[in-house]
Amino acid sequence: MNATTSPKIKTAQFNSHVSDVRLDKYLTEVLPQFSRAYSQRLIRQGHVLINGQTAKASQKLRKSDRITVEFPPLPGHPMAEPIPLTVIYEDEDILVIDKPAGLTVHPAPGHPSHTLVNAILTLCPGLTMSGDVTRPGIVHRLDKDTSGLIVIAKNDFAREHLAAQFKSRTVTKRYLVLVKGSLSPEQGIIEAPIGRDPYHRKRMAIVEAGRQATTQYQVRKYLGEYTLVEVSPLTGRTHQIRIHLSAIGYPVVGDPIYGIKSAHLDRQFIHAYRLGFRLPSTKQYQEFASPLPVDLERALEHFARND
Repeated sequence: MNATTSPKIKTAQFNSHVSDVRLDKYLTEVLPQFSRAYSQRLIRQGHVLINGQTAKASQKLRKSDRITVEFPPLPGHPMAEPIPLTVIYEDEDILVIDKPAGLTVHPAPGHPSHTLVNAILTLCPGLTMSGDVTRPGIVHRLDKDTSGLIVIAKNDFAREHLAAQFKSRTVTKRYLVLVKGSLSPEQGIIEAPIGRDPYHRKRMAIVEAGRQATTQYQVRKYLGEYTLVEVSPLTGRTHQIRIHLSAIGYPVVGDPIYGIKSAHLDRQFIHAYRLGFRLPSTKQYQEFASPLPVDLERALEHFARND
């Protein structure tokens, strides 16, 4: 294996010595310092080439394939920032935060600071754990412009306990969402695979080769040309709620990417209002709730008046 280093990007090149093995599995074997999830992310973002061509994680290797891996520069350890947060619940293992809209969850390219992680480090200055150093405590995410409940792990024990619940789909996640149109039928399940949009790399889409995704919904109230819906995503794909509702013809109000813009909202009408899981410390199931924030409440009142 040969490796070269530039001021910004480190590149590794090597030939496959096996056949009929998935690319992501092989990278985990030859680059054991990185997790399989990280290798899959590099592949998904186009940083891994086979014989000069972009590849998929599931692609089977042939012996002597030339593999090139680019490692984009990683941001440093996030710093604590005094960003106000509403703490719904706290014990020795977790925090449940009512995240405001407009706050990115963790540092990423384009958002190196002023994130939920930076705010959490002010509340828990000693927070350290294994895994991605840019995402301490993060076990699930909310979009930047989605408000509502998110649970934070304070230690590895809590992170592993919560991650197992999310993986087994035993966590209750319910959202209040406003869509354009009179949603029918009043309840249902949307199942469609979600993956990277092949034509717009910064967007997600329903694609045949995407990851399985399932969303349940129940109408809460009809408001003329709009519908307030309770949504329960059974899987946690990126932008899942927005993509699935748009796919069945009911776009999310205020969503400029997959939905429709609104003069009465500065962001998408999605609020994570209920979150339930077993507490790591006691194994007891507990649910938490968050009321609609002021901007969504006012928008809802406007649409109700014009019903």
